Amino acid sequence: MQLILKPHVTPGGGTQNVPPHCVCRGNSFLPPNLLGELAVTESQQLLRQWKLLQMLAESRFGILLTDLATQFEVSDRTIRRDLVLLQAAGFKIEELNGDQGRKRWKMKSFAEQTGFTVTELLSILVAQRFLEPLAGTPFWTGMHRVYNKIRHALGEQAIRYLHKLSGSLHATSVGASDYSQRGGMIDQLILAIEDRLITLIVYQSDQATEPVEQEVYPQGFVFHRGSLYLIAWSSRRGEIRTFKMDRIEDVHVTKIPAVVPDEFDLEEWLEHSFGVFRSGNTELLTIRVHFSRDVARYVRESRWHRSQKLFPQSDGSLIVDFQLADTQEIKRWIMSFGPSATVLEPPELVDEIQSDLMRMLEAYAPTP
Repeated sequence: MQLILKPHVTPGGGTQNVPPHCVCRGNSFLPPNLLGELAVTESQQLLRQWKLLQMLAESRFGILLTDLATQFEVSDRTIRRDLVLLQAAGFKIEELNGDQGRKRWKMKSFAEQTGFTVTELLSILVAQRFLEPLAGTPFWTGMHRVYNKIRHALGEQAIRYLHKLSGSLHATSVGASDYSQRGGMIDQLILAIEDRLITLIVYQSDQATEPVEQEVYPQGFVFHRGSLYLIAWSSRRGEIRTFKMDRIEDVHVTKIPAVVPDEFDLEEWLEHSFGVFRSGNTELLTIRVHFSRDVARYVRESRWHRSQKLFPQSDGSLIVDFQLADTQEIKRWIMSFGPSATVLEPPELVDEIQSDLMRMLEAYAPTP
């Protein structure tokens, strides 16, 4: 039998022939099944070290090595190796002489070093990852300053280790906006919201051909599906409107106090919206949608709106009722399910979707 070898470039720049079914890991070549086992082992080790950090940080007088080994059901040697690795990563772990010469392991608490517990530190790192779509805004800048203080207190090696722990959680950024160049404008708008000041913005709506200056009274921000929206009273329209931050080209905050609306509750205003947009319609619509069996579980697993009512059907399908002020956003959501979702009422929404589908068919019709 002939064994075919594939060339591999080594870290030193040379080449080495290895079996084609093997995977390079550092200077070693491992079969895929062994690589998978190694990945599981490393995952278990990382989890054990994370719990070990928590125990040491919470212990007031330190913990015996044998007790740690018993807790994790591993050998003393394994625990000692974990402790040495964590020390090398920059964590302030030390071995203390206890009663009758028995040595205990203790770590200077994270609260003493940073003001945060180890769990709180990891939460901050994860939160920073979720705030990355808002990079450049005051929200992200504030979190980044907290992160820098923690990094200064713990050191780079400890921070890298904590990043490794938090790396198991990832936030997608499909369709997320980039606000790295709009931090100054967002900062001004936050000031206008806090001080209730009339503000001039240069805004180009999605249907406008050019930007227009508008007088608005900012009320708050909403972060929705990767984008930031300003909710403000529009002097031009005489009502509360939604402005996508991506389309605001300039901001000027005046020193003139805003007098309307007298009272405004952002959460209450969004209550009957399926996202961030709503019309001036005060009468609620009952929107009833039938979801086929293949998507029923997916729909049932999430809370799409606080007004939703679920009605499971005997065939495995699902009917859902919503109470909303308009249909603009929910229509797009319903259509994203394709033929698996059918609007039962109101009739006006059924007609709208039928019209949209007819236009789609025309757009996809083959050219003669």
